[in-house]
Amino acid sequence: MLAYLVKRLFQAIAVMLAISFIGFAIQDNLGDPLRELVGQSVSEETRQQLRDELGLNDSFLTQYVRFLGNAVQGDLGTSYFFKEPALDVIMKKLPATLELVLGATLIIVGLSVPLGVYTAIKPNSIPSKIIMGASIVGISIPVFLTAILMIYVFSVELHWLPSYGRGDVVHVFGYWDTNFANVDGWAHILLPSIALASIMLPLFVRLIRAEMMEVLQSEYVKYAKAKGIHPGRIYFVHALKNTLLPVITVGGVQIGTMVAYTILTETVFQWPGMGFMFLEAVNRVDTPLIVAYLIVVGFIFVVTNTIVDLIYGLVNPTVNLARMGA
Repeated sequence: MLAYLVKRLFQAIAVMLAISFIGFAIQDNLGDPLRELVGQSVSEETRQQLRDELGLNDSFLTQYVRFLGNAVQGDLGTSYFFKEPALDVIMKKLPATLELVLGATLIIVGLSVPLGVYTAIKPNSIPSKIIMGASIVGISIPVFLTAILMIYVFSVELHWLPSYGRGDVVHVFGYWDTNFANVDGWAHILLPSIALASIMLPLFVRLIRAEMMEVLQSEYVKYAKAKGIHPGRIYFVHALKNTLLPVITVGGVQIGTMVAYTILTETVFQWPGMGFMFLEAVNRVDTPLIVAYLIVVGFIFVVTNTIVDLIYGLVNPTVNLARMGA
């Protein structure tokens, strides 16, 4: 276990270095930072003086090493628009995005497992065919179209749910304000969560169904049936546990991916999270904020994948983490 964790730590550092290098390298293609800082009215002489003071005339390698040194200390630059550290801006937006991803994850887990198991147990039933047909439609429709359709139906026509914003949130601690502490918060997060879940839900239903059908043909399941074990125990204890092994691996990666997918969902619903912030930063050419966003999202991916591997090892005792770390 320790050897595996050390190996993953070095892998995480290598990935983060690559992400930081790519993020820092694209800065020059996003515009002149001085233009965002001082505008057009400053003389060329003053511009050159500022470039020297900010180190913009240094070599790329020198600037990158300086950026890494600051990043290790938690300094990812200062946002041009917000006039405050880019990491602080992201930390203020991060709770909204994580709560949106959490809401979508609860919907995905709560629906994909029973629907996937049912369609595997009764693949030829009419409900199963309806579910599989709906999953094809769900995979084919882009998330922004789903979000717009839901706003039209539930907000514009039926007036059941709000169409934008977080509503009344409750402060928890630090930067964290939650939607899960009152009715208005739940009402505001419901539509965005469903829209975001629509990306992954069909995939997970089909994945669980395929894995479950394969497991149901295995010898140990046939043996359990021959022993007269209750079908519910066979399906939801013996078969489902082995079905979930590949689902955990794919699920962890996809949940991390949803953090990036929130850009479209947050834009449509005007959800004040990291995705909406990133799109605004691109429109404003807020380079430090863009680079900081890429690094933070990359870090979330690395942490998520490491946690998924550890959970996989705990769920499947045949996986030798020590050997994986060798």
